[in-house]
Amino acid sequence: MSDGKDVDQDLLAAQWAAALEDEDEGGDAPAAPAAGAGGGEDDARLAEEWAKALASEEQTQLKKEKEQGFFASAAREAKFKDLTEEAKSPRPDSGRRELDFILDIPLDVSAELGRTRLLINELLQLGQGSVVELNKLAGEPLEVYVNGKLVARGEAVVINEKFGVRLTDIISPIERVKQLG
Repeated sequence: MSDGKDVDQDLLAAQWAAALEDEDEGGDAPAAPAAGAGGGEDDARLAEEWAKALASEEQTQLKKEKEQGFFASAAREAKFKDLTEEAKSPRPDSGRRELDFILDIPLDVSAELGRTRLLINELLQLGQGSVVELNKLAGEPLEVYVNGKLVARGEAVVINEKFGVRLTDIISPIERVKQLG
């Protein structure tokens, strides 16, 4: 038993086949029939929507091509002056001018008499008159640090009632590099 949908589809397929045969024979074929009345109107509306979509797509494509053409014409190859010779030639006072640039940079300088390690309990028991034993012996040189990096060793001195350090040994650049590793 076939239902009404199968009959409608068979009828629609037959109408399409007849329309295609008429078109192949060169006759004026009517718009492809649809089930029920007003089928030609639906096809016309659909064709109109397709035409609008294609026109919009073409306009978008033309706009992109114009933009690309504009950017391509506006772009030029960059040309730079050759500064090789100028960089190789010595400039008067070039070394001094470069040093002037860094002379006003502040640095933290500290002198270390020695170090020790305490437990929190020992730290809490410290009071006025307590003695903290350091890891250095009396007479050993102090260490001078600049921004946390060892740069020199020296001995403690008193100048105008203030402590100071007289430098006795400057750390060489090679030793500084070894300390980093």
